[in-house]
Amino acid sequence: MSIKKVALLTAGGFAPCLSTAVGYLIRRYSDLMPEVEIIAYRHGYHGLLSGNYITIDQQARDNAEVLTRFGGSPIGNSRVKLTNVDDLVKRGLVKEGDNPLEVAANKLREDGVDVLHTIGGDDTNTTAADLAAYLEENNYHLTVVGLPKTIDNDVIPIAQSLGAYTAAEQAAGFAANVIGEHNANPRELIVHEVMGRHCGWLTAYAAKEYRAWLDTQQWVPSIGLAREQWDIHAVFVPELHSDLDAEAQRLKKVMDEVGNVNIFLSEGAGIDEIIEQMEAAGEEVPRDPFGHVKLDLINPGQWFARQFAKKLDAEKVMVQKSGYYSRSAPSNERDLHLIQSMTDYAVECAARGESGVIGHDEEDGGKLKAVPFPRIKGGKPFDITQKWFTDMLDDIGQAH
Repeated sequence: MSIKKVALLTAGGFAPCLSTAVGYLIRRYSDLMPEVEIIAYRHGYHGLLSGNYITIDQQARDNAEVLTRFGGSPIGNSRVKLTNVDDLVKRGLVKEGDNPLEVAANKLREDGVDVLHTIGGDDTNTTAADLAAYLEENNYHLTVVGLPKTIDNDVIPIAQSLGAYTAAEQAAGFAANVIGEHNANPRELIVHEVMGRHCGWLTAYAAKEYRAWLDTQQWVPSIGLAREQWDIHAVFVPELHSDLDAEAQRLKKVMDEVGNVNIFLSEGAGIDEIIEQMEAAGEEVPRDPFGHVKLDLINPGQWFARQFAKKLDAEKVMVQKSGYYSRSAPSNERDLHLIQSMTDYAVECAARGESGVIGHDEEDGGKLKAVPFPRIKGGKPFDITQKWFTDMLDDIGQAH
């Protein structure tokens, strides 16, 4: 396939892979196809609809490696859903009566884009597939090669999403400082709220990373520096349906014996109960343009803290969220290797005109491939039967 122009965009929430993926794609094209023009739409589909893009010049090509040292996205993100017409009209991105899909597709055609690389979650990538299908129907071929970005690690059938390893590592480091507050007051309850709307992988893996860090430390119990006080005493994820009353009884014993309680909580755990309470009270449940509940406004961590505080006789309660700290970090070594292998393969697929989302296909023996867009879905549940997770719950005494 002859490629003259490539476009990049990053969309959705941040993850510790966006800047790295942009840098690696620029470097790979510059090494293999230096003649290809590269543009980047600013703030994802927002920039595509508004015609706002930058051209990747020689300075950016020469310094593409620098992008791998930073978090965030140099080209910007936004939450824009092309099928939410009312929201797009309200934001001035399309006019009343416009078909946003048609507007976006026409922009790609006007800009002469041959290959579109989307770095985002399931909504970002499946929207790109819709654009390609629309253009194909109108006699314009566009190759779309997506990369799976989400710290939740919940894209079906992708084995490992970009940025998730880093986010878990960062959440564990964040927790170490927060849990250091455990004896700032007698009988303290600490809730570490971790991102994860539907999937508990990030919370569970962050707990795993944190406890691995505990294993490397020396302890001096005689002066009060005891692992039991620094340890995690409960892990709540959406896939694990816990008996909160029974857990409260167990954690009350921990509080009595250890003097504090530390909880790792996925923000999606118990969300149905919270929404039910809000609606029963006649409160409006805030939602984003995708229809997702705005968890930052719901505050699941505060809700859980209220459920447990009285039952544990806690004198002080602290709720801390690691999400924004974790998702804007630069990629760690494990993610750097994963991202490079997947961006290299993404360029290979683009060169032969093969569309799809790059990833290790769990339904095909973990093979690295361009997974066809119709097979891409969000909300993959975390497998709570994995031995490392059940062993961790057994170790901390939590039922499962």
